[in-house]
Amino acid sequence: MRDSFNEINITPLTDIFLVLLIIMMVIAPMLDQQGLNLAVPEVVNAENIKSDSKILNVLVTSDNKFYVDNKEIASTELEKFFSSKIKNYPDGLLIQADDNSEHGAIVRVMDSARNVGLTSISLSRG
Repeated sequence: MRDSFNEINITPLTDIFLVLLIIMMVIAPMLDQQGLNLAVPEVVNAENIKSDSKILNVLVTSDNKFYVDNKEIASTELEKFFSSKIKNYPDGLLIQADDNSEHGAIVRVMDSARNVGLTSISLSRG
């Protein structure tokens, strides 16, 4: 007659859980490093903005097109456009986004500006 199986060996199960715990402890600090570093802007009325400030205005429409001075800029040309205009606008960039524009389109403008050295970037509802 066969011997009956009375005990369950949980040692392999414990080993697997310990390995998974160590993997999670190593990976968890790396997860916080993703994303954008954004500071919450203070509310400023339009009357408080200096009229002589040199801010480049970019309009992002609801169909995710980019306009500067009523002239459309292709998404592939944003970085080249910003690099040619960076010297004329020392006060930074203002992105006026339509309420229905996609988050990815706004991030594309921000990334293109940051890649050419624009560090002062503001966001507004257009």
